Amino acid sequence: MSIQAVLADALAKRATFFEQAAKDNTDCYRVFHGTVEGENGLNIDRYGDAWLIQTFHQTLSAQQLEDISSLLTAHADYHIVYNDRSGSHSRVVNHAENEAQDYSQSEQVIHENGIAFTSKLRHEGQDPLLFLDMRIGREYVRANSQDKSVLNLFSYTCGIGTAAAMGGARKVMNVDFSSFALTAGQKNAELNNVTDVCEFVQSDAFPALRQLAGLPIGGRRNQKLPKYPKLRVTQFDLVFLDPPRFAKSAFGIVDLVNDYQGLFKPAVLTTKVGGKIVCCNNVAKVDRQAWYDSLVRCVEKQGRKVTATQWLDCHPDFPAFDDNHPLKIVVLTID
Repeated sequence: MSIQAVLADALAKRATFFEQAAKDNTDCYRVFHGTVEGENGLNIDRYGDAWLIQTFHQTLSAQQLEDISSLLTAHADYHIVYNDRSGSHSRVVNHAENEAQDYSQSEQVIHENGIAFTSKLRHEGQDPLLFLDMRIGREYVRANSQDKSVLNLFSYTCGIGTAAAMGGARKVMNVDFSSFALTAGQKNAELNNVTDVCEFVQSDAFPALRQLAGLPIGGRRNQKLPKYPKLRVTQFDLVFLDPPRFAKSAFGIVDLVNDYQGLFKPAVLTTKVGGKIVCCNNVAKVDRQAWYDSLVRCVEKQGRKVTATQWLDCHPDFPAFDDNHPLKIVVLTID
């Protein structure tokens, strides 16, 4: 099938979803998930009044881009932004022109379930400041944060923290190493008038987590430790743990395939008795059941117990083969 044909099919299948999104005041979502829907490496999203077309394997031809754009604008006449990320490190390699360039580099405000988020389709980072497949996580946190203290680790632009604050959290601590991401997070808090309950901590996750958990701070062999903000031992009602697949610093290595427990153990120690920890793993090759079993074992090694489990599944705008989405999200209640 042609790109136009598979895109038309994807739009038709989402008709009910689009209607519900409009009712929910949600104007950011996926309209074409190429890996599953027939064009591997091509994703198309709506971000407010823009269609964002992204390629990760192969650059679109001028005719392909024109065909896709005409179909999208016939559905709704929004700005068209094409980010070709088929080169190394997924960086945008193509140049937009004139109005498209100005728009893609300007700050916009998008909405998800009535919550306002800042967005920019091209900037110094790689992604448009809000991961759309994490909508279910933000919905869960919003629905379960009333009068709670919330720790948001690897917070990026603090979408989870903003949702927690909008759900009535009394305190939200957002932790991320990127000042750029936290600045966007502060804008999100301002957009929703929740700055009074949101804290923004620029720190490597390892020293932040270990201090909060009351553990000593170490580092990788022969690595000089840089400065880091000092935090006191604190436990939270709700902890959200969404690390990147792999990252390396002087303090340690984030590795979702081989060592999720390196982060999960101190995160458990920051979770109050009877509290909840939301764990995320976005590596497709990690087996869901094996990963879950390892989390339970880690909890039990700390002399605690998982008393309830809830899996959060991505919304239908992110279809997956056999309903087995690469992004796995599980909520554990821990005593």
